[in-house]
Amino acid sequence: MTKVMIIGAHGGTARLVIDRLLTETTDELILFLRHATRLAQYHDNPRVTLVEGDVHDMVTLTRAMAPADIVYSNVGGTDLGTQTKDILAAMKQTSQHRLIFISALGAHHEVPGKFGEWNEQAIAAFLPGFREAADLLSTSSIDYTEIRPAWLTDHDEIDYELTTSHEPFKGTEVSRASVADLVMRLIVKPNDYQRASLGINKPHTAGDRPQWL
Repeated sequence: MTKVMIIGAHGGTARLVIDRLLTETTDELILFLRHATRLAQYHDNPRVTLVEGDVHDMVTLTRAMAPADIVYSNVGGTDLGTQTKDILAAMKQTSQHRLIFISALGAHHEVPGKFGEWNEQAIAAFLPGFREAADLLSTSSIDYTEIRPAWLTDHDEIDYELTTSHEPFKGTEVSRASVADLVMRLIVKPNDYQRASLGINKPHTAGDRPQWL
């Protein structure tokens, strides 16, 4: 049995991971989010601890993190770099070492062609945070796996391929269910892909932009 802490637990991908962990494993979950009432359905689940807090509140964050075996960050926003600093500081303070971290395509300037140009403009406000977070992870001593999804869909499918940060990013889209599946793989086998950055996309979706845009 593993204790998994999920930071930003109300996110769409995080909620898919929560449901799969509760269904497919015996793991215990520490669900950390700003408004715990959003996950009130888990309040009486004996395997779930709900913690209301902000990642910038180090007292609450470290107290919640201390008993965890694996930390999975699903936070986002334009201040992702600052949030990452606080998560890494809390991990150091609590002697945590394994982090699964959701980022996005473009964090390593790895998206080629017209799609890459379009993506730079489409998420221009967020890319500095993704890139700062990537630098913080790579210079830390944490056993991290950075996951860089393509544009997310809610399609009920698991269909994906992976690229490293040294390879051109492939495809334009990927389902949240696929990203959740990769997170599950890493929780079940935490020794895989340590200190690695993984792009994830649905095969055969190359183009100038996601097909629905």
